[in-house]
Amino acid sequence: MAPTAPSRPGVGSTPGPVPPRPAGPLGELPAVHASVLCVALPGLAVSPEHGQLTGHGLEGFYQHGRRVLSRCQLRVAGRDPIAVQGRSISADRARFLAVVRTAADSGPDPGIAVERLRQADGTERITLTSSSARALRIPVEIALGTDLADLGAVASGRAGPELPASVHDSGMRWSSGGAYCAVTAKPPPTDALASAGVLRWAVELPPGGSCTIELTIRTGRPVRPPGHGVSPLPTTGETRAESDDPRVAGLLHRSIDDLRALLIRDPAHPADLYAAAGVPWRCGAAPAEALWAARMALPLSTRLAVATLRTLARSQLATPETELGLIPGPFRDAGPYLPPGCTGVEATLAFPVVLAEARRWGLPEAEVAELLPAAERCLRWLATALDDGDDGYLAERGPGAAGLVRAETQAHVHRAALLGAELLRECDRPGADAWLVRAAALRERFRADFWLDDLGGGRPAAARTGDGRPVPLLGAGAAHLLDTGLLGGGRLAPGLLDKVQTEQLARLLGGPAMDSGWGLRGLAVKEPGYNPFGHRAGAVRVHESAVAVAGLAAAGYEKEAVALLRGVLAASEAFGHRLPEMYAGEQRTADSVPVPHPAACRPAAVAAAAGIQLLTALAGIRPDAPARTVALDPMRSAPLGAVRLAGLSVAGEPFTVRISRLGVGMVEEAAPWLQLGG
Repeated sequence: MAPTAPSRPGVGSTPGPVPPRPAGPLGELPAVHASVLCVALPGLAVSPEHGQLTGHGLEGFYQHGRRVLSRCQLRVAGRDPIAVQGRSISADRARFLAVVRTAADSGPDPGIAVERLRQADGTERITLTSSSARALRIPVEIALGTDLADLGAVASGRAGPELPASVHDSGMRWSSGGAYCAVTAKPPPTDALASAGVLRWAVELPPGGSCTIELTIRTGRPVRPPGHGVSPLPTTGETRAESDDPRVAGLLHRSIDDLRALLIRDPAHPADLYAAAGVPWRCGAAPAEALWAARMALPLSTRLAVATLRTLARSQLATPETELGLIPGPFRDAGPYLPPGCTGVEATLAFPVVLAEARRWGLPEAEVAELLPAAERCLRWLATALDDGDDGYLAERGPGAAGLVRAETQAHVHRAALLGAELLRECDRPGADAWLVRAAALRERFRADFWLDDLGGGRPAAARTGDGRPVPLLGAGAAHLLDTGLLGGGRLAPGLLDKVQTEQLARLLGGPAMDSGWGLRGLAVKEPGYNPFGHRAGAVRVHESAVAVAGLAAAGYEKEAVALLRGVLAASEAFGHRLPEMYAGEQRTADSVPVPHPAACRPAAVAAAAGIQLLTALAGIRPDAPARTVALDPMRSAPLGAVRLAGLSVAGEPFTVRISRLGVGMVEEAAPWLQLGG
């Protein structure tokens, strides 16, 4: 997720009186939409498409949130190579190609090709290949520099000047305070000039021959990416997609690759890995995003979910003086008319949901029992918060909230109540009946209080103010009203809306005001304050689009679900299948391409996991591992032709499903004791 934006003035009249939020100045963020990012946290490399690291903006190698090398400029035969291509070839690697013309080239064709293979772990291989018919002796130099600045300082323009270098071993070394960085070269340079940070070689290239120089960055801290060891996610080779639509395989492959690259360790419990929110802005813990990513990745494995749940359970507030059971989290911008939302509340409500659904996908009962007390604490916190109000709703908290009640939050409350009740009942814990009563009462109130009738068929209010007035915005947050959660026997929990209201919401989400052709807009185009680049005011957020697709398909509104699915899949292809956190909500036309957002995280955990959810929604897999059953409810129109998803996991065993061109679902591989039901 991009950083919280300052308050924005509204356009036109506001749809309802909402107390103003305090505006805080935010430094201008460097644009990253055209950058080539290599990610394997805690390592990160941000490069321009030409591959030369000049130190501008965010360019450089980063480790553990510090820029360890900001400048790496190559010159061959006294000139800069001519860049011809730069692209990511996997989550953690990029390839840059350039050419060099020398005095030996008699025509327009360059005689030397330069390939740079850059990795997030701090290594780079530079290979020069000659096409000349005679031997060449070429001077090569690499200018290096760094400021050893924190990522936050770089992003806000406070990085400071480059540090003086010293010749070290077969390269250069810099230090500042307790931090240092050394770059070593293989083969060693023939000359090193510390004052300019320059390494020089006299390279001999035989006819048609090549030479490779390898640079390695060392800081004294380990940079082995957690996801490359024992990982809670399968490798992309283990999980595969085949389809009549070739984009399906690319999206699944890249989604898993990116999600693995974002895995970080809990420092106090290194066995537990969870997903960072995204790069380059949010490389640390973000409770709500980590839980949503783990939930959407459940078809791959329950291991990411259990590690994420363990990590967040340790962060729960645990003393009576605090809000006992709440998972702390920062506030997040919610658009031009709503106050910032508390991601801690969102994570607290998501915790029992993710645990309950992980159990359906096959999380062992011993691990469920370990985490059940934390889920009960989340529910007790929710019960206390609901009882403290006078209307049965969970009110927003924080700056500018003033008793405002958000519809999306009530969807999270309702889902937590129903899935939490079933979790308690099946685990022989008290309180299930009380939560079912709360959920039923919430449904009844919500359908009356939040539905706004109009000539177009009505719509749900985005929120209600403290004095009960509706905020009649139509935005992507309404998609969460369709995400009801998975119960036993392959059943979905009932929703907050009734059948007629659900049908109308499906029509609205599938209409041109919300469906951009590339996915679901954050705010409908006719709403005051709509901005196609608005973080939550019109941009397409991939996570919300995936929630809408899965919710619409589950509710039986396949036409609208398919339109959104195809739009995001087309956007995925344009972005090389690395879906950014968000992109502009510009209307798709016959000759257009999706417009990137300059501050979007790319990759982002929820966007990468959304790619997994979008594709598994085609099959409609609904497992109930405790009951030893699995149900399929595939999209009957087979919108992407035949699809085969192999290497998924249900009940800890490999699971492979095929959807035919007729929309018929077939289980090809599963645990031998798992029965097909539904």
